[in-house]
Amino acid sequence: MLRSDARPDRMTYPFVLKSTAQLFLRRLAGELHCMIFKTGVELDSFVEVSLADMYVKTGLLDKAKAAFDQMPEKNVVTWTTMVNGFSQNGDNEKALSVFSRMLEENVRPNDFTVVSALSACAKIGAVEAGLRIHKYIKDNRFRLNAAIGTALVDMYAKCGNIESASQVFSETKERDILTWSVMIWGWALHGRFQQAVQCSKQMLRSGIKPDEVVFLALLTACTHAGQVDLGLNIFDSMRLDYQIDPSMKHYSLIVDLLGRAGRLNEALKFIEEMPINPDLVIWGTLFCACRAHKNVEIAEFAVTKLLELEPKHPGSYVFLSNAYAAVGRWEDAERVRSSMQDKGVGKGPGWSHVEVDGQVHRFVAGDNAHHKDANEIHQKLEEIMSGARKQGYMPGTEWVLHNIEEEEKEDALGSHSEKLALAFALIQTSPKTAPIRIVKNLRICGDCHSLMKYASIMSQREIIVRDIKRFHHFKDGTCSCGDYW
Repeated sequence: MLRSDARPDRMTYPFVLKSTAQLFLRRLAGELHCMIFKTGVELDSFVEVSLADMYVKTGLLDKAKAAFDQMPEKNVVTWTTMVNGFSQNGDNEKALSVFSRMLEENVRPNDFTVVSALSACAKIGAVEAGLRIHKYIKDNRFRLNAAIGTALVDMYAKCGNIESASQVFSETKERDILTWSVMIWGWALHGRFQQAVQCSKQMLRSGIKPDEVVFLALLTACTHAGQVDLGLNIFDSMRLDYQIDPSMKHYSLIVDLLGRAGRLNEALKFIEEMPINPDLVIWGTLFCACRAHKNVEIAEFAVTKLLELEPKHPGSYVFLSNAYAAVGRWEDAERVRSSMQDKGVGKGPGWSHVEVDGQVHRFVAGDNAHHKDANEIHQKLEEIMSGARKQGYMPGTEWVLHNIEEEEKEDALGSHSEKLALAFALIQTSPKTAPIRIVKNLRICGDCHSLMKYASIMSQREIIVRDIKRFHHFKDGTCSCGDYW
């Protein structure tokens, strides 16, 4: 078109911008914006929204925000583009900030805007923001349709309030397969096995057949409850009764189911007989079970397979180093870690989020020194650990995977991100008040799990931790997982 000297106009550019976004052409995105500016094309709302949407979908959020801020008039579509864009790209705090600005400027959101904002709350466990959005929905008489109902159920479940999720589910009369699957997932992640199974039976009675996602939720529920035989029966039913071919995720859950129960040889045989080639997740799941049950032989085999699949994946090296450290083979553990460094393989840090007074705070493992309240957090953590010791807590130094002195190991344990988040929340909130909710990007370690139980007694508060696997509700010295995770 350009070679023929034809000039693109405001009707042409939106289609080009959309194609650029779909093809993820970052460099072209900037060039197109310059071309629009230089040729003096009229920036109507259609072009402006397309520009912002292109930048969002190519991950150029700063440029998307700049384009958004320059718009003289913003309608619900432009606001929604930004809320959804930030959330989809992982900047959920910014998504909620944009949503708040939208309400402050008296722009009424549509259903999709609300769903995007609730999704952002769910991802980071921002229950206070979620409660405000729910109140806005009620006050402004939004219809509780399947989309909004499902988003609310998902938000409450992922923010640790499964009872409110169940209440919204009951109030949502328009339910599709996604609504049911989100509720079943919620029960499963909170370790409520009976409720997950009961919900699936209600779904069947309503005339909706389970899909692959529902079966994932049911298998997850069985895994967390240690219901091995039922889980295997559900897996068979999915294939034989509903003709659903298992995905890699279904297979990994069966490996997890068998592995957690200590049936490691069965898990290995299951992997070897899979009709599809196992991936990193499958072998990683088997390894985690081996570590828990201290089976170094199968663990080494699993890591060998991991390294064959992806030689530079940091998880493979960490897995093997952890396996050696767990049984005291420190020289082997250090050899693996040295190999990691030699090959330039890095490991991402653990982090935790905690919401206080509507603001989400992030803590990174081993990086407390830069926080403005670092000294107070350290003192509070010392206070928690000292009080816990008096009640029988013993630091689980076996979770420190380096051959260092016991005192150094205890110091290392104190830098775990969920402990930092807990100490900060206890400092910033009134005693004996609402539950403390922590979101963690990794699996909670045994030492942190133990300390949380003691902390729930001393603080007389419920502490809810969402890790990468499930929810842990710590209350009066016990955990909802029954120490099975």
